[in-house]
Amino acid sequence: MELPADYYSRVYAGVLGKLIGVYLGRPFEGWTYQKIMQELGPIQYYVHERFNRPLVTTDDDVAGTFTFIRALEDYGLPPELTDEQMGHCWLNYIIDKRTILWWGGNGNSTEHTAWLNLKKGIPAPLSGAIATNGKTIAEQIGAQIFIDSWALVAPGQPELAASLAKKAASVSHDGESVYAAMLWAAMESQAFICKDIETLIETGLSVIPADSQIAGLIADIRRWRREDNDWQATRQKIETHYGYHKYPSNCHVIPNHALMIMAMLYAPDNFQQAQCIVNTSGWDTDCNAGNVGCLSGVMLGLEGIDAGPDWRGPLADRMLISSADGGFSINNAVRITDYLVDLGHQIAGLTRPEPKKAGAQYHFSLPGSVQGFHWLAEDRAAPVEVGNEAYQGRQMLSLRYHSLAPGLHASVTTQTFTPPEIVDMPSYELMASPLIYPGQRLQATLLAPPDNIAPLRVQLCYRIYDENNDLTPHMGEAKTLTPGESATLSLEIPDHGGQPIGEVGIRLSTDAPAARGRLLLDAMRWDGTPTLTLKKPRDEDNFWWRAWVNGVDIFSRHYPGRFRIANEYDEGLLIYGTREWNNYRVRSDLTLHLGDYGGLAFRVQGMKRYYATRILRDGTLQLVRVRDAVTRVMAERQLSDVFERPVTFDVIVNGRSITATVDGQTLCVEDAERDAFTGGGIGLLINAGALSTDAIHIGNCL
Repeated sequence: MELPADYYSRVYAGVLGKLIGVYLGRPFEGWTYQKIMQELGPIQYYVHERFNRPLVTTDDDVAGTFTFIRALEDYGLPPELTDEQMGHCWLNYIIDKRTILWWGGNGNSTEHTAWLNLKKGIPAPLSGAIATNGKTIAEQIGAQIFIDSWALVAPGQPELAASLAKKAASVSHDGESVYAAMLWAAMESQAFICKDIETLIETGLSVIPADSQIAGLIADIRRWRREDNDWQATRQKIETHYGYHKYPSNCHVIPNHALMIMAMLYAPDNFQQAQCIVNTSGWDTDCNAGNVGCLSGVMLGLEGIDAGPDWRGPLADRMLISSADGGFSINNAVRITDYLVDLGHQIAGLTRPEPKKAGAQYHFSLPGSVQGFHWLAEDRAAPVEVGNEAYQGRQMLSLRYHSLAPGLHASVTTQTFTPPEIVDMPSYELMASPLIYPGQRLQATLLAPPDNIAPLRVQLCYRIYDENNDLTPHMGEAKTLTPGESATLSLEIPDHGGQPIGEVGIRLSTDAPAARGRLLLDAMRWDGTPTLTLKKPRDEDNFWWRAWVNGVDIFSRHYPGRFRIANEYDEGLLIYGTREWNNYRVRSDLTLHLGDYGGLAFRVQGMKRYYATRILRDGTLQLVRVRDAVTRVMAERQLSDVFERPVTFDVIVNGRSITATVDGQTLCVEDAERDAFTGGGIGLLINAGALSTDAIHIGNCL
């Protein structure tokens, strides 16, 4: 089938709308209309600074929406994707009590309850069914807050979007909650080809039962809209007839869905006004505003978002996605858009689009995109305006400077790891690994337009977290660009004691008496095999520890010269690296202190997708592939005396070939399966015991 001509930009607008809504509504989530009006007034713009909080935080609405869609990548496109596979997706990407969900307790948090069911072996959709959990738990808000991405990969296919949303929602919810998710996904899908809100609502109603409560409340709100012509009067009727006092538990779907429908009926053509209505109305503001923002974004496009105040500037495309895949955590709206558009093409049976600018991580191809790049207010720094502009037929990052002179400089960077403010962030825990590593080559393609005043000196720069948890700058070789000149800068990043790289970017300076103009960054990329050694730092060094995705009960700092993990009852993984790692060698001397098994994992793609060499309690050495609930033993040998002594692990992965040498025993296998893992980070693996090491060495497999 054909995709809309503006599919790419409309997906981007939908993603931005979701982020704007979530981050706008998050600071006062759970407040009533009355409290919002008394303390904040009508919500016209971001209010995070009034709460002394950062704008971009970890949040379940963002994390769930853009994590659970990865089931399509991992398990197959529709119609092959099943409810049970969606449950496996949860088990792979969620870390118990740490990522994605509101961990509010069994029987209290719907998602936490469903998670416990999955862990007990109750598959989806029974994990979220009314028959399993009861009507109250099953009909809370969570189903609809995670579903926007299913619509974004199925433009103009409302039945398909609703079907995918139902499968995803049924992992944790049932009944009216699932109907709400299906209806909203269908509306968002149809919004790619229709902008009339009444038609979109009819499309949504066509995929749910006519006698459902969701259908009934929509009929009421449409009637009130005609009668009242005043959203505040309609909101009061919603509170009276569908308010929280009518529905048990924490956050029922019915009241919140009603506010979303109201906002879209009163402001179908005005992104800002829809956000004002849904946020000022209260209750689950970040969830409601996120869904409304995505639908508004798809309907109105980038022009609709930009028609009001500067929503995009403070956001700068940034998002945080906390999951067991740490390389997906430090993210941005452009990267997610590329990912969703790729899936949308595959679902439509079309050729996958060519990666923008040969696959550069930062390509700025979407109008207005900056992918997190921002000016650093350093000592003796000249100000720079960061924007996006079309130049010679390509969208580029624009760095505009007005007062550069000798003795001054300007640095513009983007986050590649956990931001410093995460330590004080009052939100969901962020699990993340850095995006770029020592041994990899950082490159940037730059242009100095001919109307610049004076030559400009440019350098690649990156900032690393040091032992004091400060970001310290490091520079590449400087190159001078005269007006009208272009260049590609390149830098292989050295190992800095295993410390994580927090930011990458460009540094500007000049030898001229004064320099004015702009520098255009066409693309920035990195590639190559990571080459580094991971050792326990001498000091507390919080960000070294944060670079590990922690899927174990204990990640201890208290053993001199070593880092140690422990898990109480079942399997745990401590993960480092990204899914972009493919061919590499990893070596470590591991000491198994106790456990059913322990060892070294590689090409790790979450908690339930990896290869590993592991030693069992009885001394059996195994090379295994773990995929969901299935562990396949690919090769094995016998060892002896396996506890409380260092055992050398040396693993090489190259294409489909795996060679693992453990304690002098070599296992060689070739994974010829269609679903072989082709990339992923490394990990320490332990089951019901403890394991430690003093160092892990990662390098080239050749």
